[in-house]
Amino acid sequence: MEYQLLVIDVDGTLLNSNHEITEHTRSALIKVQQAGIRIALASGRPPQGLWAISEALDMPTYGGYIIAYNGSQIIDAASRSVMFERKVNPELLPYLEKKARKGNFAIMTYGDEQLVCNLEGNAHVEAEALLNGLSLVVEPEFSVAIDFTPYKVVLVSDDEPALKALEDLWKRRLNGTVEAHRSENYFLEILPYGVDKDGALSVLLDHLNISPQSVAAFGDGVRDVGLLQLAGLGIAMGNALPSVRACADYVTKSCDEDGVAEAIEQFVLVKILKGDIPLHEMNRQSASSLMGNLGISYTYASPERVEATMPVDHRTRQPFGILHGGASLALAETVAGLGSMLHVRPDEVVVGMQVSGNHISSAHEGDTVRAVATIVHAGRSSHVWNVDIFTSVGKLVSTVRVVNSIMKKS
Repeated sequence: MEYQLLVIDVDGTLLNSNHEITEHTRSALIKVQQAGIRIALASGRPPQGLWAISEALDMPTYGGYIIAYNGSQIIDAASRSVMFERKVNPELLPYLEKKARKGNFAIMTYGDEQLVCNLEGNAHVEAEALLNGLSLVVEPEFSVAIDFTPYKVVLVSDDEPALKALEDLWKRRLNGTVEAHRSENYFLEILPYGVDKDGALSVLLDHLNISPQSVAAFGDGVRDVGLLQLAGLGIAMGNALPSVRACADYVTKSCDEDGVAEAIEQFVLVKILKGDIPLHEMNRQSASSLMGNLGISYTYASPERVEATMPVDHRTRQPFGILHGGASLALAETVAGLGSMLHVRPDEVVVGMQVSGNHISSAHEGDTVRAVATIVHAGRSSHVWNVDIFTSVGKLVSTVRVVNSIMKKS
């Protein structure tokens, strides 16, 4: 199946446990966009918490979309214009606040640049404000202070049974008025009736005139199940709940193991790379080789360019935590070797002949470096490759010249 749109949940899916996009995942997503496949981020976050992620993935350049507030908004990533929105009836705010007071819950909602809450000192609320780059404003008279119509209202408590009981009550009593769902054990979200991620995706697909079968969706939570079931290919993360994994077509690695990148390489990039190169299979087969022992993983391959990533960790660092020059040369030989193999005939073999590297700056333990190999000369008896190695923030670490000899098989 040729996919036209990737819809990706953010926390627990695109981002790892440190709320970061790894270079491996970023590289895979840049490649699919370069091939004309669009990306939509589908998250419970407000748009303010998604701008930086969108820009890190170059989504404004390639025409991506943001589905915010679990479906209450659809936004064009390039223009930041709102394409679709639904809001909670403000007349419900006093009732919601009353229930929050009765249960001793915090209640919060999102303004343009602020997170408004009724109580001070709630760690979950403070973390939510920090995560989304919003200033926290405490308004004890919550419903009186809200002078805008919210996209989402959230009750917050560590008393999970009490939140669950209120969720069940509202599913019965407020059915047809709002959607009430727990997005975390401590968050009970109130959304406009009929709003969810898959509903917003349906609106976006109508706008783009794309069939659901042309969509691959990624998620880890209960709010992602509708996405996984609507899309032609539903991919659950390895860290997803069992009930979510049961609804998916495929279960990839966890968010801390580049699960999004792994699935993209297996189902999407393999269809658009020259030579139909199965990167996931090549990485699997190399697990017990030097490449696997150093943590090297191919992320892109064509006869003209090959890319791979390598972690700076106990396997590849010097004693003082800096990337070892020898590991850099091994990474360069790995990508140049694959590039040459894509050029040769079936009766030919590639033999490494010469490696010359210039180390320009350092990479430190905890980082992941990316190698980009480009062909300089492809002759009958030899290939010359230039390999540049970068840190995760794009700083050039090394530039390496690799010469491979091409020989007939005996």
